[in-house]
Parts: sequence; structure tokens; C-alpha cells
Amino acid sequence: MKIKRIVYLFYYVRKLDRKKLWHFAGYVSKETGQARWILILRAIGSVFRYNISIMDYFYFGFYKKDNKERLKWAGTGFMFEYQRKMNPIGVREVLENKISFSSSFRKFYKRDIAEYHGLLEDSSIAVRLIENASGKLVLKNSRGQAGQEIKVLDNSGLSPSQLTDIMRDGKFDLVEEYIVQHPELMRLSSSGLNTVRIVSQEKAGEVEILAARLRITINSPVDNMAAGNAAVPLDADTGSVTGPGVFSDISKADISVHPVTGVELLGFQVPFWQEIIEMVKEASLMALDNRSIGWDVAVTPEGPLLVEGNHNWCKLLWQLPVRQGLKHDLEKFL
Repeated sequence: MKIKRIVYLFYYVRKLDRKKLWHFAGYVSKETGQARWILILRAIGSVFRYNISIMDYFYFGFYKKDNKERLKWAGTGFMFEYQRKMNPIGVREVLENKISFSSSFRKFYKRDIAEYHGLLEDSSIAVRLIENASGKLVLKNSRGQAGQEIKVLDNSGLSPSQLTDIMRDGKFDLVEEYIVQHPELMRLSSSGLNTVRIVSQEKAGEVEILAARLRITINSPVDNMAAGNAAVPLDADTGSVTGPGVFSDISKADISVHPVTGVELLGFQVPFWQEIIEMVKEASLMALDNRSIGWDVAVTPEGPLLVEGNHNWCKLLWQLPVRQGLKHDLEKFL
């Protein structure tokens, strides 16, 4: 185990956002009076003791928690091991590749989509997409993660050749119709698509909903927490917001109203909730090789649709909105 966590430490150091680490350590230093370098050393020590990453120490607020509380949190190392067991590498393609995902879950995808090479072979496909009713297109890298490598494009005056040129230059291999979200979610925030994250867990052919969260865009075309947006906890039975909006940036305070639209968060109701749960459970039973999935769901005026499924769903989006470590919810499936 010690050797494995040494390997993890080297990986964390290689992937480390040093600017963010210095910012977080400085913020906590002012809050606690502890020196930056002491905090960073404690974070490194926690890699071995709690199977978390260096940054998890700050995300989870370990600097103000005791040992008993720290043991409750599922960190990067634990999640890697859990998700690798539940979603083996050999069967993840349907979730890793957006092209495979859109094909396998076509019933729930409900929007026009095309690959770059298909547009080159048949320009009528590009014409059809450009003329879609939303007036926008979304360009993606089929293997992009966490809202990265996504571009929203206005259709106005766009030609098929211009579309393929933009895709080629931006290294996008997938284009799809823009999702027009439900008016209630537009009222909450219109800057980008506000998606629901449902975490499902399959056991013996039964699907359990482990968590429900709503990601809220704040002056951003994507809703990921990594892009500076907020997330709120949802009641898994009703789809209503049960707590304030939280950020992954520890220096940002929780919010009770949307800072741009002024919409109150507590009690906000996600439309079509029962339809969302039914869709996710049905989709989960179509992907039984992957037992633990983080589903991203958009809600349109006509009902819910799937955006994507994640085999490596986010520990922060899962735990931070409820301000508690939830490792025990996964340990029972091991």
C-alpha cells in the first residue's frame, strides 16, 4: 500500500496546479496562522494517511478537521481504486467516448449529432445541423473531460465549410445541436446549460441513486465547478435544492442566491424530476458493465435528456455541496 501511495504522490505532483496550491495554502495560512510550508507538508502527509491528493487536503478542509472526520472523506486515491473496480478499464469506452455514448444511449440523447469526418463526406449533414432551431452548435472533443475542449458556436451566417474549418483548427471531432434548457433553469441562469448530476450505483440488477446535485453556471458557458461555478445539493426524492451553492475554490463563500439573476437557491425545484430519475435508472441498466456512473442530465421544455455519463465521476461535486465525507456510502459496495 505504501508503494502504491508513493506512486500516487508522484502523479499528484506531476499534475499539480502549483498556482492554485499556493493560493489555497496562503488563504488557509491567513485563516489559521499556520505557515504555508507547514500546511503543504501536512497535505503531502495526508496522501499516505488518508489516500487523498495534495489538493484534496484543502478542498476537504482537512486543516480544520480531526482524524475521525478526515477518515470519512473519499479522496482521489480511494475514488481511483473504487471506480476502477466498479468500472473496469476494458468496458469504459461507452462512457469515455462521446461518440460511442451518443450511439449507445440514443433513446435518451434526443439531439442531432455528427462526426467531423461525416461532415466532410456529406455537406448536407452540416446544413441540417446549422439550420437547427436552437440557432447554436456545440463543438466537442469526443474524449474531452470536465467541460474542457467545448465551444459554443452561433449559427448565424455559418457555412458548412466554415464549420468544418473551425472544427479542424480547434481539433473538435464532434458537433451537436445546442440544448435549449427549461425556462425555469433559464430563469436560474441563462449563461450556460445548468445540468443535474445523478450518481447511480448498480448491485445485483438493482439501481440505487447515491446522490443528486445541480451545477449552476455563473457567467460561464459551461457549468463545471472547475470553471468557477457553484453546485447545490438536491433532494433525491423531490429534486428540490436543500442547501446553499458551494465552490471548489475554498476562498469563495457559499451563496444563497444566484449572484447574477438573484434567484433564491434553497427550495428551487428542478423540473421533470421523476422523469429524470426514471431515465437514469433505465440508462444504468443498459450499461451494467459499468456499475457506478455519474450521469449529467439536461432538462428541456419537453423533458430530460442525457448529456453524458462519467465512469470517473467527481468526488468534489459529490461531497462538497453536502459538506460531509461520504466514503461510507461506497464502502458498502466493496
